[in-house]
Amino acid sequence: MPESYVPRMIDASLRRLVAALPAVSLVGPRACGKTTSMRRLAASVVSLDKAVDAVTFVADPDAALARYPRPTLLDEWHEVPGVLGAVKRAVDDDPAPGQFLLTGSVRIGAEFTWPATGRVVRRISYGLTQHEIERSTGALFIDRVADDVMALLDGPDSDLNIFDYLDRAARGGFPDVVLRQRDEEVQVAWLDSYLQEMRTNDVKLAGGDPDPAKFSAFIEAVALNSSRIVDQATLRETAGISKVTAAVYEDLLEAIFFSERVPAWRSDHLDRIAAMPKRYVLDTSLMMHLLGVDTDGAARNGAVLGAVLDTFVAAQLRPEVATWARPPKIMHLRDQRGRHEVDLILEFPRQRIVGLEIKATAAPALDDARHLLWLRDKLGDQFIGGVVLHTGPRPFALSQRVVAAPISALWR
Repeated sequence: MPESYVPRMIDASLRRLVAALPAVSLVGPRACGKTTSMRRLAASVVSLDKAVDAVTFVADPDAALARYPRPTLLDEWHEVPGVLGAVKRAVDDDPAPGQFLLTGSVRIGAEFTWPATGRVVRRISYGLTQHEIERSTGALFIDRVADDVMALLDGPDSDLNIFDYLDRAARGGFPDVVLRQRDEEVQVAWLDSYLQEMRTNDVKLAGGDPDPAKFSAFIEAVALNSSRIVDQATLRETAGISKVTAAVYEDLLEAIFFSERVPAWRSDHLDRIAAMPKRYVLDTSLMMHLLGVDTDGAARNGAVLGAVLDTFVAAQLRPEVATWARPPKIMHLRDQRGRHEVDLILEFPRQRIVGLEIKATAAPALDDARHLLWLRDKLGDQFIGGVVLHTGPRPFALSQRVVAAPISALWR
């Protein structure tokens, strides 16, 4: 393994899948490290976003595919969609494991229009988490809280403060920014270029052709409301678009891995629960860039501060969830009257629940956990526990099955 390679949470899963299946597809945001991870498993690499590699696959994908040693990595396969048919035919002829690795930066429905049962699986890769950046060796956060959140009390004190967390959020998870330690000017230029590529090339690959100005306005509206519960009408009015267009734009943003909708959690134990989703930008550096704020700017605006920290926490959890064979679901909870709201809900198998509140305070009190206490009392044994993630130094118990822990407990 090269010294510069940062081990990813998904590595072990990829190795197991490649050893058992003929084709494995890894999708995720552009520049999040998919190719780097898959190259380590490949005997040959075809970069289909490069004309010199793509030309023969456009002309005769079956013949071109046969010339490469296997496992063959087909990087950015969606640039030449016809290659997927060649993979299908090759796998139909020989279903032996470890033949094809595919990476893609957009979700394309055609990827799953042919029968793939037992032959290909898809995994999602995200940007670097702090657990990966700091090369932490401890258990993952979701593994620690899956049975007993009180285990977090054994964690270390944190030396980070609110500005340290915002610095990490502003840096984001793109390896080309994080690992090369780009200065502010270079990072701004890099993010500008990334967004331009996303708005033009990626949306076309995903089958979209939005109005450039209105689509940009919609992207900014989503960034402004990341982690917040807002109805779609608010977003479409900001962008000046119709309900139908807003629905198309939302699907496009998820197809190009800019944002995702986190659904509302529902339970037979609770009534009058709001059904609106939350929207999260997948990378906090993109979010802060679009909002035009740096660490100090976010710290001075309470609404932005809370949204950035909430979005940052979600970005740490998403790749952890993807490591489980039966992944817990990430959701949120709010009643229709707004009296009770839990920032994030982790639903584990058998409907067992962990609730998370993210607070921009170094000294959380019992009142900061009031929604978790309400949820605990409503759910009984179904409630594993609640965690108030804060910007202070220490983990401590707040109540039965409810703890406060530094945000850094997500990776330390």
